[in-house]
Amino acid sequence: MILFDLALLETKINELENKQAKPNFWHEQKEALNVLNDYKIVKETYDTYKKILKTHKDLEELLKITSSDDEDMLLLIEESLNDLKEDVHSLRTSLYFTGKFDNHNVVLTIHPGAGGTESHDWADMLYRMYTRWAERHRFKMQVVDYLAGEEAGIKSVTLIIRGKNAYGLLKSEKGVHRLVRISPFDSNARRHTSFASVNVVPEFDDDINIEINEKDLKIDTYRSSGAGGQSVNKTESAVRITHLPTGIVTSCQIERSQLLNKEMALKMLKGQLYELEETKKSEELKKIIGEQKLIEWGSQIRSYVFAPYTLVKDNRTNYSESDVQKIMDGHIDGFLFAMLEKDARNKKD
Repeated sequence: MILFDLALLETKINELENKQAKPNFWHEQKEALNVLNDYKIVKETYDTYKKILKTHKDLEELLKITSSDDEDMLLLIEESLNDLKEDVHSLRTSLYFTGKFDNHNVVLTIHPGAGGTESHDWADMLYRMYTRWAERHRFKMQVVDYLAGEEAGIKSVTLIIRGKNAYGLLKSEKGVHRLVRISPFDSNARRHTSFASVNVVPEFDDDINIEINEKDLKIDTYRSSGAGGQSVNKTESAVRITHLPTGIVTSCQIERSQLLNKEMALKMLKGQLYELEETKKSEELKKIIGEQKLIEWGSQIRSYVFAPYTLVKDNRTNYSESDVQKIMDGHIDGFLFAMLEKDARNKKD
């Protein structure tokens, strides 16, 4: 059974209701909307938990007075028990997404490690995996930068995935992903190990409070390429921005004009800089920006083995599945929720 302090939840509800009752509540519209959102979450949690407790108590009483040959009552108890399980599962799932940015959309970037064509192909396979995952969840996806490999695969890709709790779901994908397979690019059919890194950050609104000094920016323009690039235009409309003090790089090539691409790249840069400042305040820099690791052996968060056996295993949770093709088709929820469960336990401890 999930345990809450109902008195604490009631106190939180009263605090939020008192804020809403103030005459100047709507003077700061953004803050007011945040309060309403917090109130909705806390009230739903409170109501659902009270319902779970009541149903649990009622079922206990029914079981005490129900005989084993009363089929109608036993059927009613079974139906109520199934409803109770659904409510508990729903509440447990909602508790996974309590992080500050969990309800944001997500900016996901993939880079291959050393290894040329082999690693470029692996990065492309991961790109396909996340695309399929987004499609399965009916999330909206937008590719904002795509750089194709010289022979196969990709040199980098950045995409925005928009949907409920997108960042909360995908934040644990940040890290190095390792592939072991018989290389289709090796004429001797030998096994190869490849690496690719995935970076995951929230997508922030345009009005985030972050200032950027133009002197700190290195802005490069280039021709769009890759997926849809040739249909955008054949001029140097794509923009890459490097923030010199931090080394953060963002780029965009989806718009038809250099100005619009610059605006999108700046927006993504502001998001990453804002996140950096927030994590510095809470001394959790490595948790959100991501620890800077080499894309190589020993630094991977997950391994995907295609040969001599098939297995996908997460090194942080030890969760694993043997159907690698299913995983590559975007069925990665098992890994996502195993990590969410681990984080929830750590918070409780």
